[in-house]
Amino acid sequence: MQNTITKMSNSHLAETSLWANRKCLLICAVVAMASAQYGLDTAVVGSLQATPGFLEIFGYPDPNQPGGYGIDGTFQRLIGSLLTLGAFLSSLVAGVFSNYFGRKAALWFACILNAVACIIQISTTSKAAIYIGRLILGLSNGFLVTFSNIYTAEASPAHLRAVMVALFSEWISIGGIIGSVVTNKTKNFLDKTSYEIPLGILFIVPTLLSIGLLFVPESPRYLLYRGNSVAARRALETLRGNLVSSEELEIEWVEMVKGMEEEKRAAKSIGPLDMFKGTDLRRTLLCYGVIGTLTGAGSWFVISYATYFTIVAGLTVEEAFKYAILNTVLGFVGVNFGMYLMRHVMGRRTIFMTGALAQGGTMLGLAVSATVAPGTVAARNCLIAFFAIYSFAFNAFVGDAGHPTATELVSTRLRSWSVGSAISIGYFLAWLTSFFSPYFINPENLNWVGATYMVQILCNPCYALTDHMQGAKYGYIWAGSNLACFFFFYFFLPETKGRSLEEIDELFNNRVSVRGFKTYQTTIIDDAVKDVKARHGRGEKTIDPVTEHVDHAE
Repeated sequence: MQNTITKMSNSHLAETSLWANRKCLLICAVVAMASAQYGLDTAVVGSLQATPGFLEIFGYPDPNQPGGYGIDGTFQRLIGSLLTLGAFLSSLVAGVFSNYFGRKAALWFACILNAVACIIQISTTSKAAIYIGRLILGLSNGFLVTFSNIYTAEASPAHLRAVMVALFSEWISIGGIIGSVVTNKTKNFLDKTSYEIPLGILFIVPTLLSIGLLFVPESPRYLLYRGNSVAARRALETLRGNLVSSEELEIEWVEMVKGMEEEKRAAKSIGPLDMFKGTDLRRTLLCYGVIGTLTGAGSWFVISYATYFTIVAGLTVEEAFKYAILNTVLGFVGVNFGMYLMRHVMGRRTIFMTGALAQGGTMLGLAVSATVAPGTVAARNCLIAFFAIYSFAFNAFVGDAGHPTATELVSTRLRSWSVGSAISIGYFLAWLTSFFSPYFINPENLNWVGATYMVQILCNPCYALTDHMQGAKYGYIWAGSNLACFFFFYFFLPETKGRSLEEIDELFNNRVSVRGFKTYQTTIIDDAVKDVKARHGRGEKTIDPVTEHVDHAE
């Protein structure tokens, strides 16, 4: 036993296999399932905008459009942007809700909201009712995304945190694949079932999640912070299962207790304003920056409008839907590739910087092809190829690492506030993208494609005003955005791979520089190991939360 403890005294807890942590992996997979709803919805709504049966009811006849129907730009913007607006609003209040009710209660509440939203959308032919349903669904999605990420970050072991939180991206990809397959099957229906069936599958995830949460313990860190040490210890034991040794469990528990006590001693208050005070300001800004780069990478443009864009570019509805499925499958492959890289090959910073360059390169290629050979088959093929490459690259790099890194950067006492507000900012940026993208890609608004295009029009009034492919020049904007993201990652983002949440607290409290994070020797785990060794040396039992208060673990 002493040898086991000694091996864990080098500022890191022992690394165990995924198999040894299979119970925690299963629990985190159940909670992360919440994000499948996000993937399902984006795939469904993005595809419905090109479905004749949907457009027959919510669009207008237009013989010049593929399928014989067009979609009003305002309606197109609102069905995409109201979801993100609702998620923005619910993420803002995530901290208040979590402070009183916890992570599980928030997820259950989101499931109820989701059911209400789906019933409204399926049972109506009114645009106004669709708007209301989209807004309520957004409120649900905000809680689902925020609290599934917070829970998995707090429940997972340090060395597996990236993998377990990245289940968020895994489930998004699975949801996207299912949504794309279902809409592909129903796209040729010329009645309400063409959209009622895809919208109906949005009931599946909340139903399964609601049942699964009955068997999931509350976050041990949340319970510990609320002063319920008995439930916190039992939750940790449930998450770690029987294959993690008692010594490893004990050290992790003592480290958690010491970290929480230090955080409470340092904190004078708990509230949203504390995110911007002292060392927490740096942590909050980094969290905001990481979440913001998920939108800054151009992902919402691709997620929301790829199917519609490819149809406008000249593909048939059948071809566009098949490519949509292909892209979601490539995204799923990318997620798994990225999870392997995060665990075995690269640190967080390298993952992010590589992703920014890869994503920026694909967006640049998309724009250049439209500039060099506008309206040609070659440009259309480039568009298809670059969308596919982007789907893989984003999910393998920035998309995979974004939420694991953002949730671990902030302190436990402020995590629901910080992550919730960060995700709300991310949704706001996504809303801006969803709202304004149609001006760049919709033929009826093509004269809004930006300053560069306007200059070309002024120089040559006949410049491709009817060329649908000109919207691909939107890629120039996202190429520049990805370059800005690269510089943010390089200059400001510290390396947190393999660090426990308590170690990260210590690193920020000691104001360690970006370059110093990787090599800095923390003391909290060593102190926890010494504490456990001293107890064993005195012949004392490990801490029994039933009889001892958490403050005794000093």
